[in-house]
Amino acid sequence: MEENLSKDEVVEQSKQEIKDEAKGLWISIKKYLKELLDFREDTDYSATIEAITNDIPFKGATAWILIFAIFVASIGLNANSTAVVIGAMLISPLMGPILGLGMAFAINDVDVFKKSAINLATMIILSLLTSFIFFYFFPLNEDTSELLGRTSPDIRDVLIAFFGGLALMVARTKKGTIASVIFGVAIATALMPPLCTAGFGLSKWLMGSFDGFKYFLGAMYLFTINTIFIALATFIVLKLLRFPMHKYANAARRKRYATVAALVGIIAMIPAFYTFVNALNKSRVNDQLNKFIKNEIKSNPKFQLIDKDFNPDTKVLNLSFFNEVSDGEKNMLENQLTNDPQYAYLKDLKIKIKGSNTKSFELITTAYQEKREELQESKNIIEGLQKQIKDLQSTVSNLNQRIEQDALNKHKKIVAFSSIAKDAKIRYQNIEEIGFANLLTSKDFIKIDTLPIATVKWNKKLSPKDIETKQKELKSWLQTELKLDTIFIKQMN
Repeated sequence: MEENLSKDEVVEQSKQEIKDEAKGLWISIKKYLKELLDFREDTDYSATIEAITNDIPFKGATAWILIFAIFVASIGLNANSTAVVIGAMLISPLMGPILGLGMAFAINDVDVFKKSAINLATMIILSLLTSFIFFYFFPLNEDTSELLGRTSPDIRDVLIAFFGGLALMVARTKKGTIASVIFGVAIATALMPPLCTAGFGLSKWLMGSFDGFKYFLGAMYLFTINTIFIALATFIVLKLLRFPMHKYANAARRKRYATVAALVGIIAMIPAFYTFVNALNKSRVNDQLNKFIKNEIKSNPKFQLIDKDFNPDTKVLNLSFFNEVSDGEKNMLENQLTNDPQYAYLKDLKIKIKGSNTKSFELITTAYQEKREELQESKNIIEGLQKQIKDLQSTVSNLNQRIEQDALNKHKKIVAFSSIAKDAKIRYQNIEEIGFANLLTSKDFIKIDTLPIATVKWNKKLSPKDIETKQKELKSWLQTELKLDTIFIKQMN
């Protein structure tokens, strides 16, 4: 039968088959995406409303948890510790009233809105007061990077708060709440650190620093961004999931609610967008400036760059060179900035040359020579000290040898005297005690002589004549034994 079909009919049939296959593929993809992304079937309406409502009240234990969490966060910001700040975020109860505001707006519940607004205002005041007291009275009060990082929000903080709020509400509405998502949003949106930074700004402002007021405004703006866009994300998710209205609201009122929410979000985004644009422009200026320094100056052998300094307020680039840079070369660099499209953000930049003359180079060379001479002088001093140390070490070594030799001689003398004392007792039994020493004497008080002296104590039974005779014999014997030219004998009483 197919053989009977014309060529046009075969082509038309093929087209229809392709259309049918494409339609079937699209239906399959659509079904897959719906199963992948649709979370309405997992929504627990009553449990979500009950959970958010239960987190709104602020009294008793919740108040103390907030105070302690504020103290922990303030200490972490003061110590510049990210880990401590994250810990404080996890125990903070600030999220409850913010979700309550978004839910109340979505389901038209005026009572929940009033309760959430009052509790949130109370939390904010208590948080500011607690952090202010800590930073005002704590002695270590410095501008750390953790504190300053919360004073200049931009569009990225808006996106973090918005998408973090969406993730939080999807997790909240799911049957069996995903706790890890809630903790992650608490860390990402960072509600507590801005309030602590605002308290820090107030304390600095009251201490007389105008920067403190700027810190306060910047931190409170960041907190406001987080609050508004978390509440807005809550409103959007609950509206998409078609949560039942607490009280009937007609189409005009629902449209008005949506318009107010959109306007509040846009108004809150304007300063953040402006800050982001400024930060983006500064980043582009720095990137192109680094590129200009690398491509036009460092790669050019004509320039020997020492240092660079860029003032973004005055748009002046100060360059310091070793070599002399002429006005023509300076104009060449400025023309490069003006005409080259790759430096579009540097068109208004002005270049100032510092120290680009021969005199500066000569001054640097002279200073280098003086420093070299100082180092050589220091080297000579060190070598002289090393020689003195070596001489002292030699002297100490000689003294040690002499001490050892004297000790050895003293030991020999002791041994010799012990032997002589024994022999003297054998030869002269009437000796009761004997001693020997070298006596230092001086007759002219200049020259020193050494006189050997032996002291003897005789038995009292001997007569003086016998003592005299024996003492002469002892003297002669001691001179021979000790190999002395002379020796003096002194009788002990």
